[in-house]
Amino acid sequence: MVDRMRTEWSWGWQFEAACRGTDSTLYFAPNYFERREEKAAREAKAKTICTACPVRLPCLEYALEIREAHGIWGGLNE
Repeated sequence: MVDRMRTEWSWGWQFEAACRGTDSTLYFAPNYFERREEKAAREAKAKTICTACPVRLPCLEYALEIREAHGIWGGLNE
């Protein structure tokens, strides 16, 4: 799987992502305390964008492969 992920990453799957060009703060928690309702609303917006993303699975696989601990990747949170 590692070789496939490196290949897909080098192919530039990230350039096809629906989130490309959107505000990254939608996908990652702020550096200040975020109330539960604020987090839920922010993540819901991000996950809505992910729903229609053509590269949702490669994004999720990449995050799992590198053990990304933060953010919304492939429509899922940590």
